[in-house]
Amino acid sequence: MATVFFSYSHKDEALRDQLETHLSMLKRQGFIETWHDRRITAGEKLDAAISANLERADVVLLLVSPDFLASDYCYDKEMKRAIERHEAGECRVIPVILRPCDWHDAPFGGLLAAPKDGKPITQWPDLDAAFFDVTQAIKGALKARGAPRAAAPKAEAAAPSPASPRGPAPRSSNLRVTKRFTDHDKDAFLHEAFEFIARYFESSLAELAARNPDIKGQFRKVDANRFTAVAYRDGQAVAHCAIRLGHRSGLMSGITYSNSGDAESTSYNESLSVEADDQTLYLKALGMSTMRRGGREDARLTLEGGAEMYWELFIEPLQRS
Repeated sequence: MATVFFSYSHKDEALRDQLETHLSMLKRQGFIETWHDRRITAGEKLDAAISANLERADVVLLLVSPDFLASDYCYDKEMKRAIERHEAGECRVIPVILRPCDWHDAPFGGLLAAPKDGKPITQWPDLDAAFFDVTQAIKGALKARGAPRAAAPKAEAAAPSPASPRGPAPRSSNLRVTKRFTDHDKDAFLHEAFEFIARYFESSLAELAARNPDIKGQFRKVDANRFTAVAYRDGQAVAHCAIRLGHRSGLMSGITYSNSGDAESTSYNESLSVEADDQTLYLKALGMSTMRRGGREDARLTLEGGAEMYWELFIEPLQRS
């Protein structure tokens, strides 16, 4: 059984939990066991426990984010020692890019990162697809290393505290609990999603026009809850839409998309709502256009995923004309 060590910032704990959930099948099959600092029990010395488990790890996952790079402990202690062991052939280091950040010039910048192409997990349209890709990368690393080596002697393990002469008591590692999201959390996420989609459309229209001389784009923020977008080809309006922010519940709930381009209309062709699982908030499409486009009706969409879904609806007339 191989040991997988998580090096991460506590600000990314929710993403770490989701990744560990996706590794459950590898754990059930007896291929891996996972370790992170939340497994440290009362009375153990933190530095010694982390160091001992890092030294015996077969695979070290660097969960990279701005907070990871800013953490002296993650960067100077865990990451640097992991790279030393990787270069000595003692373990395999896999950078897992959680959130956008300037990581390419870091000491691990030359390693093949996951997910695919080093695209941050939070920028994937579907969170499950991103974590599945990381899981496949970890499986590949395990195969490349062959059979896991025997665990290193624990001579350097943390010495028991005086209060616990027999060492830490045995306990379960299944300590993840359901996170509770309030109405305020969901409303804030909905507003954040709307503002992200608005910026996404504005910058995408500008880039579309820059790359295609015959295309002109027009983005108009009607008010705090509505915007319209139009794409002209040779002066003729070919693609247009209106996107509106509603409430979390009710007839005009969520973020609606209308291909009529009429910001005053109450009709729409698709809608995004805020949903939650036991660990995170995400966007979910109503499904009016999802199945027609071959997407998954149950996809857990990130902000990027929701914005890209609406952009695909918008640009479709230009791509077929």
